[in-house]
Amino acid sequence: MLKDAYQSAEEFAKSHYENFPVISITLPKEAKKHIAVVYQFARQADDLADEGIVNPEKRIQNLELYEKRFSDCLCGQFITDFWMALKNTINECNLSTQYFYDLISAFKQDVFTTRYQSYTQLLDYCKRSANPVGRIVVEICGVRSEEAFLHSDSICTALQLTNFYQDVSVDWQKGRIYLPQDEMEKFGVTENLFDEKQNNANFKSLLKFQLERTRELFVDGRKLLPFLPSSLLVQIKMTMLGGEKILDKIEAIDYGVIETRPKLSKVDYLQIFAKGLLTNAR
Repeated sequence: MLKDAYQSAEEFAKSHYENFPVISITLPKEAKKHIAVVYQFARQADDLADEGIVNPEKRIQNLELYEKRFSDCLCGQFITDFWMALKNTINECNLSTQYFYDLISAFKQDVFTTRYQSYTQLLDYCKRSANPVGRIVVEICGVRSEEAFLHSDSICTALQLTNFYQDVSVDWQKGRIYLPQDEMEKFGVTENLFDEKQNNANFKSLLKFQLERTRELFVDGRKLLPFLPSSLLVQIKMTMLGGEKILDKIEAIDYGVIETRPKLSKVDYLQIFAKGLLTNAR
């Protein structure tokens, strides 16, 4: 049963589009299955929060039920083999269970919170929506260092922010804006701009500022590399390269994310994979 559950988790991970490979061929088999089942946990919860045809109250109920099933699995009660595999991963890798609860907390917040007044508020969301995943992956690979965790946080926050900029048009259709309200005001950007799809000078300046700050997070994230075992090193490099490539693409379309959602091509993936393999220096 466990073997089938892990295989199903790996297939689940491969079937979902991301800006980076969730599980690459460079990972050892054991780490691959554990990362896949953690990804499935996070993605399923995210999907529950993002079910557009379901009213917000029902989405919260679904997330609370998901949280209960997670708590049950920690007590050895499994409604499906997926939960059994997740508990096995938590036990084998000695994972911090609070990170899983943090993820669910962020997804609950996503149901009702559609604006963020400041960058600080946005970072608090990232602290629970993205950073726990990185910390879990680092734990799976046997790293237990607070300094490593902090650099991992920089990578995950940068990836989350990058996804926000990439999905400006998608999120607007869902009634969400992940650009800090105070910074929108500072740069003279109003919400009317999104409806009118105006990629004007003010919006370009705002997004340019966001991208520059996010690139600094990726730079700090590279300090994680010396802490990593070789089995995880290429995976993390490719993850960062994927995020940075999206930032490049946003710049290439002159910050026109209100009308266009940039995404990676097959050629981009091949280049990222090759660069991740060839740049072996930590």
